[in-house]
Amino acid sequence: MEQFILGAYVFSLSILFLFGSHGFVMIYYYFKNRDKRPVGRTVMDELPNVTVQLPVYNELYVVERLIDAVCTLDYPKDKLEIQVLDDSNDETVEVVAAAVEAKKAEGYDIVQVRRENRVGFKAGALRHGMAIAKGEFIAIFDADFVPRPNFLVDTLKHFTNERIGMVQTRWEHLNNEFSLLTRAQGIALDGHFVIEQQVRNKSGFFINFNGTAGVWRRSCIEDAGNWQDDTLTEDLDLSYRAQLKGWNFVFLNDVTSPAELPSEINALKSQQFRWTKGAIETSKKILPRVWKAKLPLRVKLQSTVHLTNNLVFPFILLTGILNVPLVFIKSTGRYETFFAFMSVFVLAFISSFLFYLYSQKDVYPDWKKRIFLFPLFMSGSMGFSVNNTRAVLEGLFNKKSAFIRTPKFRIENEKDTWKNKKYRASNKISLAVLFEIALAVYCSVGVVASLWFLEIAALPFQLLFFLGFGLVGYLSIRHALSPQSA
Repeated sequence: MEQFILGAYVFSLSILFLFGSHGFVMIYYYFKNRDKRPVGRTVMDELPNVTVQLPVYNELYVVERLIDAVCTLDYPKDKLEIQVLDDSNDETVEVVAAAVEAKKAEGYDIVQVRRENRVGFKAGALRHGMAIAKGEFIAIFDADFVPRPNFLVDTLKHFTNERIGMVQTRWEHLNNEFSLLTRAQGIALDGHFVIEQQVRNKSGFFINFNGTAGVWRRSCIEDAGNWQDDTLTEDLDLSYRAQLKGWNFVFLNDVTSPAELPSEINALKSQQFRWTKGAIETSKKILPRVWKAKLPLRVKLQSTVHLTNNLVFPFILLTGILNVPLVFIKSTGRYETFFAFMSVFVLAFISSFLFYLYSQKDVYPDWKKRIFLFPLFMSGSMGFSVNNTRAVLEGLFNKKSAFIRTPKFRIENEKDTWKNKKYRASNKISLAVLFEIALAVYCSVGVVASLWFLEIAALPFQLLFFLGFGLVGYLSIRHALSPQSA
């Protein structure tokens, strides 16, 4: 039994080491290409017609903010079309109708687009809207975004040749300081945008449209096969199909689009589940095409890591479970050489730390203060492994599920609240949450055992797993049972 546990532990850590150490690769390319800047035109010869698509579904609290922001874009009204792709089935429909009529009276070319049903969810709405769009370029914003007035000016100038198909901006966080939960999310997203997106783009690898805060060339979408709804990450899917057809993308790290982070943990779980499952679905669909394509090996390898990195979650969960008996096995003293060798896996932790360190250092003057939250972020990632492992397994075994939107509550500062508002998750406590609480209790045994046997080196990771499962489970129950609107 001991050999089985040790073997399973080494296998799990090897997978985590493989993906975790990829951070060293990213940091290498970060320094190698850090001085490269996207090339844009100072002045465009002629401003193109642009359609801004706003896919919304039951966005009572934020849809007016979104429409108001889009109507402040610094762009000629005669070249700007705004489509509110409204699939709502609550009072959001009336709110959108009133806002659209008010903006029409101000001279904006804006329309509320309604469908008979939500076939294809967001992908279906975007596809439906594009069929009647007037623009040569398509900008897309989700309901939780507040685009800056200069967005179109700053992005369109980077379509410097006919093969540039998409320009993506970096997300900024409206409510980063709202809670420790939003701060941890900020670190995760900064790592993706500042390091992954920026480094991959500068180094000639494939990147992805992030579903919002970007602009597409219409002909690129059409050439790549349009929006498809056979995965939960239609943005990632279309991105790869377009780049496999030879289209080039541009990522702008210095152009930001503010957005609202999920402030309620069950909403965040729903978002993470969708992103994780959708990425697995997309990897199954796209990776065979990547490896059949005439691409450099380094691009194929990088694409594989990009599309499959969510596979870490089952192994994070397994490692957390095996950590506890491992303390007792180590205390026997029979495997000293084995455990001495295991110390090499700490390199993956160092890699991850450097990855997120430079993502903070690159864009924030107060990066030293922000990076202190890295242990909280790591612990949260461990705590989310139950939720995301389920998403991975459903994606691998082709279990279909609906596109569940992430509820937004217009949380912009510490005084705002999501309590007593609509769209909250059910107040039922799921079996997954109970499992998280059980894992927290289980991991507390590992903490006590590490102290008892004076296994101080094991203590930090035992604590991270204990706190991760405990906090995620506790907040899931607390937030679910908070007062909510009928």
